Amino acid sequence: MKKPITVTACALALASVLTTAGCGAKPGQPVAAATTESPTTDPSVIKTDAGLRERIKTGEPAWAAVDASFTVAARVEVDDTRITRVGAPVMGRIATLGAREGEEVHRGQVLATLISPGLSDAQLELLKAISHKQVAQRAVERAQVLLKSDVIGAAELQRREAELSEASAEVDAARDHLQLLGMPPEAIEELRRTRQMNSVSRVMAGMEGTVMERRVAMGQVVEPADTVYEIADLSHVWLVADVPEQSSGNLRAGQSVEAQLAALPGRTITGKLAFVSATVNPETRTVRVRMDVPNRDKSLKPAMLATMTIREHTERRQVVPLAGVVREGDSDCLFVERDAETFVLREVKLGPEHGGKRVLLEGVKPGERIVVDGAFHLNNERRRRSLRGEGS
Repeated sequence: MKKPITVTACALALASVLTTAGCGAKPGQPVAAATTESPTTDPSVIKTDAGLRERIKTGEPAWAAVDASFTVAARVEVDDTRITRVGAPVMGRIATLGAREGEEVHRGQVLATLISPGLSDAQLELLKAISHKQVAQRAVERAQVLLKSDVIGAAELQRREAELSEASAEVDAARDHLQLLGMPPEAIEELRRTRQMNSVSRVMAGMEGTVMERRVAMGQVVEPADTVYEIADLSHVWLVADVPEQSSGNLRAGQSVEAQLAALPGRTITGKLAFVSATVNPETRTVRVRMDVPNRDKSLKPAMLATMTIREHTERRQVVPLAGVVREGDSDCLFVERDAETFVLREVKLGPEHGGKRVLLEGVKPGERIVVDGAFHLNNERRRRSLRGEGS
């Protein structure tokens, strides 16, 4: 018959078990817990497998000759040397308008006509001068006859010849005045021949080009100082930019420039700076620069917006391919190789793009290898694992 197990025996057995579990523990050291927490996963670290490894390529940042440059906003403007403002030759009232904004005109084309009392007064002055000259001419002819008959002396003939010269000068002055008032030579000759005055004055284009602005309306009274039309030759335009003062220290005429226009995607305009202002605009703290651009097809229109990239000196810099760069938030990042299978996503500072590469400013130590191709695939896999809570 078995003996019953007493409470004292159970206590001794439990003590034996606890003593055995604590074997090897140092005095004062707590017994380890039965369960342990899993290590914390770093979301920036990814371990590659054979399939993912085949999709990426590693290497060190390369050294390349890079043009130091900066980009500023620009705009198309009319070439100031190829613009003319056509004014009214005399005071008068607009009778007809023959040209509209955007229309191509040629030199000498009639743009508008106006009724001018001042033109009539100038025509009357010419007719008076012609009559005076005719009278003086006849007086000289009579004097020559009388001198031969010894009726008058040579001094009288000379006086009348002087009067004829004065009358001729008055005719020339009156004719020039009419030409300044916009009256063409053939119309002046018609006036001399018929003696019929015409108070209609013509406003004519002074150059071939495009009408940029018409500043008058039918029936409007204009003065000689008023601009009636503004005409510009758009076969050549300016590309103008305002460079911030802090970036203008090394600007000089002759620097290489590239420009792109939003209205003409895919088209790059190359050239050189033709002008750099010698002063700083005190209100905007900018320096005005300009490049001259041929525009034979008239595709560049005044006020078009553009971006201008100004090239400075060439220097040797470290660069990384665009295929190795990923964006995380507002930061540029590269995958840095920790070992043959492990990569760490690291935030870096990059400069502008040059020929499919970005200038490396800081973030990679000498000798470190990075992913130079396939970073997009590697980052997608890193994000997928992070979302699923998987470790590296």
